[in-house]
Amino acid sequence: MRSRARMLGHPVHPMLVVLPLGLLIGAVLFDILYLIFGGTTFPLVAGYTMAAGIIGGLVAGVFGLVDWMAIPPRTRARRIGTLHGLGNVLVLVLFGLSWLLRYPETDWRPNEFALTLSFVGIVLGAITGWLGGELVDRLGVGVDQVEDLNAANSLSRKARAGRPAAGGVG
Repeated sequence: MRSRARMLGHPVHPMLVVLPLGLLIGAVLFDILYLIFGGTTFPLVAGYTMAAGIIGGLVAGVFGLVDWMAIPPRTRARRIGTLHGLGNVLVLVLFGLSWLLRYPETDWRPNEFALTLSFVGIVLGAITGWLGGELVDRLGVGVDQVEDLNAANSLSRKARAGRPAAGGVG
């Protein structure tokens, strides 16, 4: 099933999710460094990194929603996509609450509850990431139906015209 939100021949959602995922993982790593070494720098960097990850997640989510709306109802892909999307909303809520608990503190130092929220958020993010992989790798959501190891580049005229590359099948 081809993605509806595309840029330069590729689905937008998978391109965007790597940034917020990396930022949120980074925020948790800075929290761990804070727990090990203390100081004021790690909590501040974790707070800014978390904020950027939340914003990036919201942007990626818009494109994920566009793709989800194109999945036929009453299919396994739609159910998995629903779990994936709602799970990621919960991830952003957990990180958002963690960020809100840090913001009023001196140097954005997280309390135990803020740390717990971000740790639970990253575990849930790993689960929803697996669900996203299930959507793409097993169920073919967002994947072009032309299976050709010699397909034309997505920017080439042949690909834009819907023709296979030389020697291609289909």
